[in-house]
Amino acid sequence: MKKIVGAVILLTVLGAAGYFYFKQPPKVQYKTLKVERGAITSTVSATGTLNAVVTVQVGTQVSGTIAKLYVDFNSPVKKGQPIAQIDPALFNSAVQQSRGNALNAEASLAKSKVTLADAKRTLGRNRELLKEGIIAQSDLDAAQTAYDSALTGVKAAEATVLQTRGALKQAETNLNYSTIRSPVDGTVVSRNVDVGQTVAASFQTPTLFTIAQDLTKMQIDTSVDESDISKLQIGQKATFTVDAYSDRQFEGKVVQIRNAPVVTQNVVTYVTVIAVDNKELKLKPGMTANVTVETLRKDNLLKVPAAALRFKPRSDKEKPGAAKNGAGGSAGPGGMTGAGGGRGAGAGPKGKGGGKEGGQKVYKLSAEGKPVPVAITTGISDGSYVEVLTGNLKEGDDVVVEQLSQDKKKGGMGSPMGPRF
Repeated sequence: MKKIVGAVILLTVLGAAGYFYFKQPPKVQYKTLKVERGAITSTVSATGTLNAVVTVQVGTQVSGTIAKLYVDFNSPVKKGQPIAQIDPALFNSAVQQSRGNALNAEASLAKSKVTLADAKRTLGRNRELLKEGIIAQSDLDAAQTAYDSALTGVKAAEATVLQTRGALKQAETNLNYSTIRSPVDGTVVSRNVDVGQTVAASFQTPTLFTIAQDLTKMQIDTSVDESDISKLQIGQKATFTVDAYSDRQFEGKVVQIRNAPVVTQNVVTYVTVIAVDNKELKLKPGMTANVTVETLRKDNLLKVPAAALRFKPRSDKEKPGAAKNGAGGSAGPGGMTGAGGGRGAGAGPKGKGGGKEGGQKVYKLSAEGKPVPVAITTGISDGSYVEVLTGNLKEGDDVVVEQLSQDKKKGGMGSPMGPRF
């Protein structure tokens, strides 16, 4: 009987102990990362298109039929080199006709000069005869009129000569324009005509060829968001990749930041030009480039993981994953929220350093294993790490980046709803 009573008492004690044991909340554990010292590079990313620095569209100033083509796609050309020929037959005929008109006008001028010389002699002779009383005054007046008329005829003939010479010059110019020449040294990147095609130079000159002046020097026209444009400056280093060479990184430099805004679906961007060296001629016009511009770099600074700035302890009553600002969803540095801290997580004010005093905080574990807040001031960020300007942190300190719970009933760590995936 005593054994039975003892067993009952023992079972009661064990049951009570087990009840209170499992009634206790699971022990909270935290994932930590160390504060490091090193370099941080602040960058701005953008997408753009590769273009030749100077692209010339070659047209025609005269109309006609394409008789010959001297170049094709990718042909290297020199300034003044013939690249196409419009049928010159009509232009040769116009030159001959204009030259004939010019010769006829010159002959008429010579004839007018002879008439003027004869009228001048007659006028002089009649003046002498009038003094001797041989002729009447009316004869002298008639001679004077003939002289004045001959003088006017010479001037008219001279004007006609100038007109015909201008027409001849125009006809010769049109004949010269029938041979289309390259205006620059470069490479033909586009040809829009074929032999036998008729081109008409009316109000808008048609584009026959597109010539890139120098493909060894190219540029990327990128669209930079208005929130990032203040970080860019002329001369900053840029790197970029293209799909054709995904395993290679190319280099460039910011050479122009245009002030004209480009508004697309209510999004304001600004065109930023990146100069690119293309000596190997691997880059081609029209390629899409993914550009990263290095706006600021600091070496040997104290930096904290950006995830630590997004961490906020959950209260015991909160369910894992239900916290408004739990791990991975709290307000990031600079006031940005969302998973990963939003764009530029951890970035200080415009990446120039100097966050608000006491505006940021991270958590270190106390001796009892509880998170203790530490106020810090942040600087620049590269998305993974954030510069620590001031605060009670030193290299090697462990800061909390995530909260984990240990489920004693299951004998392992995880949320009460099951394992995390």
